[in-house]
This record gives sequence, C-alpha cells and structure tokens, in this order.
Amino acid sequence: MKFVQLAKSLEAGLDPVYLIDGEEAYFRDHAVKSISAACRITQPSLNDVRVEGDSLKGNLASFRADLYALPFLDERRLVRVYDFYPTEREWEILNLYVEKPCESTVLLIVNSTKKAGAADLRKKKGITLVDCSRESEENLSRWLFGMLKRKGLSADGDAISLMVRYCNLDAARMAKECEKLQLLLGEGGRVTKDIVEAHIAKDTEYKIYELTQAASRRNGSVFCEILHDLLEKGYDEYAVLSSLTSHYRTLCDISNMRLSDAEAAKILGVKPYAVQKNREAAQRLGREKVQTLYEGLYALSCGAKSGLYSPKGALFSAMAKIFFG
Repeated sequence: MKFVQLAKSLEAGLDPVYLIDGEEAYFRDHAVKSISAACRITQPSLNDVRVEGDSLKGNLASFRADLYALPFLDERRLVRVYDFYPTEREWEILNLYVEKPCESTVLLIVNSTKKAGAADLRKKKGITLVDCSRESEENLSRWLFGMLKRKGLSADGDAISLMVRYCNLDAARMAKECEKLQLLLGEGGRVTKDIVEAHIAKDTEYKIYELTQAASRRNGSVFCEILHDLLEKGYDEYAVLSSLTSHYRTLCDISNMRLSDAEAAKILGVKPYAVQKNREAAQRLGREKVQTLYEGLYALSCGAKSGLYSPKGALFSAMAKIFFG
C-alpha cells in the first residue's frame, strides 16, 4: 500500500511485519511514527528497539530468537530495523520468523534504497509493504489538500497544484510550508494562487522550468530576471546551459514524434501536459529552428565542458542564438 493509505489500514489493526520502503524520507519517518503510535507503547526504553541492518550480519539467528521476547508493562513490543538488505540466503533465516511471527511483536524494516545482490523484500510473502516512493503530482495534490484541511485551511485547486510544483514534489518541504501558511492565514484561512506566489519560494527545478519556457516563448525580460535570480543563488552558468540544451533536445524529440501526447509522455517519462506544452513550443518555433537551436546549444555545451569556451561565454552565446538567431 502507499503511505497515504497507511492511516486507514491501521484503523483495522496492526500487522506483524512491515517493510517501509522508498526514497521519500518524510513519508518513511511518518510511517514509523504512525505505526509506533498505533502500538501504544508506554515504556519505549523497554519495548521500542532500534537496530541497524549492518549489525545483523552473522547474527540473524540470534536476532530472530529475540523477536519472540515478550513486552514488559506494555501489550506490544516494537522492533525497528533500519537499512536492512539481506541476501536471499540471509532472508531464509529471518523468513522463519515471518512465517510464524510473535503476536505481541511488531517488526518494522525501514529501507531507503535498493542494494545490488540483496533480496527483493517488496515481493516477500508475510510482509506488509508501505510504499514511500515519490508520489505523482496528482496524489501529492490530494495529500496536500488533506494536510491543509487538518490545519484548518481551505485551498483552491490551482493553488494546490502550484504549491506542489514550487516544492518540486517534496513532501517534507510541503509540510513545512503548510505550517507557515497556518501561522500566516490562521484558522479558516484560504490558500489561493496569489498566496502561494507571494509566500512559497520556488524550488530551483521549477525556476529552471520557467527559464526554459521563457526561452521557448523568446521572452527575454522574463528569461533574464529568472537567470539573474538563479545565478545569485549559486546556480552556475554551465548548469543553466545544460538545462537549456536538454530542453531543446526534448523539443527536438517531440517535434519528430508522430504519437499522441500520452504515448510520447510514456516514452519520455513526463506528464502528457508537459508534452502538450513542449509540442506547442516546438510548433511555434518550427522543426528546423528547434533542430538548429539544439545543435548550436549542444556544440556550445561541449565546448564549455572541454574548455574551448568559458561557461559564461558559452551561455551568452546560447542566449544570442535563442533570442537573436
């Protein structure tokens, strides 16, 4: 199940073994807190045990036996194992416990990544998966709406979407911004697009998106304003040039595709809406112009990388091609 489904699952009761897995640290931390709260442990020093996965190498049989220890002054005992990546052979040892778990023990395996040679715990029987991978923009929008509602705030749909993009789909940052909006607006406040634009800082990736869109529209004043802000905050010229080159490569690819927006999005790994916008930009410029810009920017990017041009000189040359070529 996804992290957003965990709360409802816990209402039905606790499972004996959980795998909390995924790169979204905010979701992982809150999944652990939610399950811990559901255990209702009053003596954490006795019944809430944390173990690092590396310490179990060669000790899995002993650890398995310890999982059958009974809680003291509590109904349940929580055992949390962090970064546990056993081989298939090692998993066979612990699987004996998973097949016959202790009724009073809740075992949490908390992993943040994948490891070569490790067993795929997501596919093992007897484990309840809590998927803490990065969510889609649509799911995060629903989650954010619920979080704002719990804080006594309402929100417009376009404000929610903009806030998700400004935060670059980062749940931890969205949670902090919700707290800020709660203090700013107070109980019963409404989050609008204007509020988001005024008080939520844009993530660098979103600014890069705005920069490339300004380039596609050949809007020099907006482009220079965003570029100045990026460079002021430490984003280097070569990184900007690379982003522009990547953008025009995408326009080039899309202009040569004879597929629907949905089909092209699947191949490129982006949203259909992004394909639609990029296709519109490519059509405005024309296929030959897009191809010429991509080839020109690619040559400048390679020249800057090899030392033929300075990053600043290459970027200014790229801007000349985009706006005056």
